[in-house]
Amino acid sequence: MKHHILQGAGLALRPALLAPLKSRAPDNLQFLELTPPDWIGIGGTAGKDLQQLTQHYPGVCLSQSLSLGGPGVLDKAVLRDLRSFIVEHSIQVFSEALAWSADDAPLFINLPIPSTRQAVQWTVSRITQVQEALGLRIGIRNVMHHMAPTLVEMNEAEFISEVVSASGCSLHLDLHALAANGLHFGFDPHAFLRALPLSSIDYVRVGREYPLLGDVLARTHRRVARCVDDVKQLNLEALTC
Repeated sequence: MKHHILQGAGLALRPALLAPLKSRAPDNLQFLELTPPDWIGIGGTAGKDLQQLTQHYPGVCLSQSLSLGGPGVLDKAVLRDLRSFIVEHSIQVFSEALAWSADDAPLFINLPIPSTRQAVQWTVSRITQVQEALGLRIGIRNVMHHMAPTLVEMNEAEFISEVVSASGCSLHLDLHALAANGLHFGFDPHAFLRALPLSSIDYVRVGREYPLLGDVLARTHRRVARCVDDVKQLNLEALTC
C-alpha cells in the first residue's frame, strides 16, 4: 500500500490561485492540497496549469465524497473518479472526512458517526475497501459537526484513536474544525488532542489555531507538515516547519 511522508508548508489550491502560482510560486511552498470537485474534469488552460503544478509539487487529495461512516454502499463511480484523479496528478496523500454524508442520496452535510464499537468495526471495514480501491493508504480527517450523536460508547477522540489503530490508516488533523467543535459542544480541544494518536499524523490544517499547533508539535517532537489557505500565511508557516 503506497504511503508518503509530507514535509514543510502546503497550500490549499483554489482555481483563483492558478494564475498567481504560475506567475510566481512561493519559494517555501512544498505541497498542494486539492479538493477533487474543484478539479476533476477541468480542461483547457486551467487543466494544463494544474498538471504543471502537480508535476512539480507533491499533492494531497482532500475528499469528503465517500460518506465513510455511512450506512449505504460505497459509491463505485466516485471511487473510480478519485482513483483516476490520484493517478493523473500523482497524489501522495489522501484525506477523507470521518463522517457520513449520504444514505440513499447525498445529504450535503457531514454528520458525526455514532461513537460505538460496532461503528468502529464498520468504519474500519469501509477504510479497507477504500484503500483497496484507491491503492493508497488513506488518512481520516476530523470535521466540524452541527449535532452530537445520541448513541455513544466513547468520546470522538477515543473513537478516532480506535479507528486509526484498527485500520492502520493515518490521521489528518484539522485544527480549525477541532477548535470550532470544542466551542460549540463545550469540550477542551487540548484534552481532545492528548487522546489522539498524534504519531499517525500525515499533516495538519492550521487555520489560526496556533496554541493547538503548539500542543501537536510538543507531543510529536517532529516538524509536522501543515497546510494553510492563503499565500501570506504560508510565509509564516515556513518559518516554523
